[in-house]
Amino acid sequence: MALSAANPAYDVAIVGLGPVGAIFANLLAKAGLRVAVVERVAGIYDKPRAITLDHEALRVLQAIGLGDFMEQAIAPHNGSHYLGVDGEIIKIFDPMPPPFPLGWIPNVTFVQPDLEQALRDKLGDYPHADVYLAAAVALRQDADAVTLTAQRESGEEFLISAHYLVGCDGANSFVRKQLGVGLDDLAFDEWWMVVDTLTSDPARRPAKSFQYCWPSRPGTFVPGPRNLRRWEIKLLPGEDPEAAGAPDNVVKLLKGFTDISDLTIWRSAVYRFHALLGQRWRDRRVLLMGDAVHQTPPFLGQGLCAGIRDAVNLAWKLRLVLRGDADEVLLDSYEIERKPHVRAVVASAKEFGKIIGELDPVAAAARDLRLRAELKAGTAETIRQKFIPDLVSGLIARDAALAGRLFVQPHVRAPDGQTCRLDDLLKPEFAIVTAAAEPMAWLSDASRAAWRHLAGERVVITASGESTEADGILSVVERDGLFADWIRHHRAAAVIVRPDRYVFGAADGADELNGLVAQLFEGLGARHQSFPATPVTS
Repeated sequence: MALSAANPAYDVAIVGLGPVGAIFANLLAKAGLRVAVVERVAGIYDKPRAITLDHEALRVLQAIGLGDFMEQAIAPHNGSHYLGVDGEIIKIFDPMPPPFPLGWIPNVTFVQPDLEQALRDKLGDYPHADVYLAAAVALRQDADAVTLTAQRESGEEFLISAHYLVGCDGANSFVRKQLGVGLDDLAFDEWWMVVDTLTSDPARRPAKSFQYCWPSRPGTFVPGPRNLRRWEIKLLPGEDPEAAGAPDNVVKLLKGFTDISDLTIWRSAVYRFHALLGQRWRDRRVLLMGDAVHQTPPFLGQGLCAGIRDAVNLAWKLRLVLRGDADEVLLDSYEIERKPHVRAVVASAKEFGKIIGELDPVAAAARDLRLRAELKAGTAETIRQKFIPDLVSGLIARDAALAGRLFVQPHVRAPDGQTCRLDDLLKPEFAIVTAAAEPMAWLSDASRAAWRHLAGERVVITASGESTEADGILSVVERDGLFADWIRHHRAAAVIVRPDRYVFGAADGADELNGLVAQLFEGLGARHQSFPATPVTS
């Protein structure tokens, strides 16, 4: 293909077509961007690795167009019981009760190969998304573009040019190494065996996860969709990871947790669970995402979810920059927002890992007394999602109500009479959302013109009446009162929502709303003649 620094062949090049790379590629391609993906391996790895997703990840998959597929592909994660030394409960995670704030079951299990195939099939629908079976071997960048050298299995090399390149190429990332980015060690390093099995008797075990907090051999049980059942088993000091993975030893260890007469071992693997965080996430036109820039222990089920958050955070920012609605400095907010979020999630995962993996019997007994006392006193947090933080910095109006929170997703009646999740009616753009028509009239002429230029949406969600679309305003009726309760609880009248469905800020009056619009445009670095030259800032 012809190369031109001034006019690269692609908007974005992606190295790696694992689940994070595939989700990112789909988000970009659906937005109309020209995408090139370079992947070394032709086939999808046919065994599960990640097994849990949360409602934020499901919302992103919905945005790609896989909502109906995921409805059929997932099973509810029915909570976890932590069992102490004596086999009795010391800690509980309960499922979050409905109505579900993001429109999806908050925690689910899934089969990774099925999802990866669906992602690749969806990506194949876009004529402006090209997938190259090759290895990335070199990259260089200048002020205008990134040029990637890729090598096919035959040894033939070819070049791909793009405005930006994103490394989604896993823990051993070629892109990260090319940039010379180091990883900070967050002080977690343990060997665990993961055993995925298929049961011939799905009703044999409870549909709930168990954490076996046993110093003699810590472990985890996770029931997956259909007949998939997973155990994670900690290796003890002095055990050789390579020898531990031998088939006869896998069977021996598994028998320590369950009767295996109904089980067929699908796969087993020994992993080194790490907690690592990239020191830099961006080098000019090259950025890193997913396991390439952070790795977490699995004890909060957030490894893949964190990568999906990366993908949806960066996708809309690249889109706005490439179409001229934001200055390139907006891309710096990707690391500013995501890095502290990942650090906080890793910290929680480490704490749960320490609870589960304690090997000292005396310390384990003290742990059991402490955790049981917290349960009895009602001071223990039992909802897993409470450990997932909000955004605390970046492109949010930090002094405004609701800034950095995830926007709720109610089920609504569309203008055509069908009931659906709200996001299915929206484009992946900024939105101003209100609970009544009146606050929409608060927008000044300048704010309204700037909002139109940004392709921003205006949405009114009510508890009754008719669902309509007129004068650029979508009015819908919600089913469960989710949005009404949420906005009333936070004493807001209008909410500015980002394309990734995080809240930029909320307002309860006209001056505040127009000030937030101005602050948003200042944050984007956008230049619009219709907007005041000196935006209001908080």
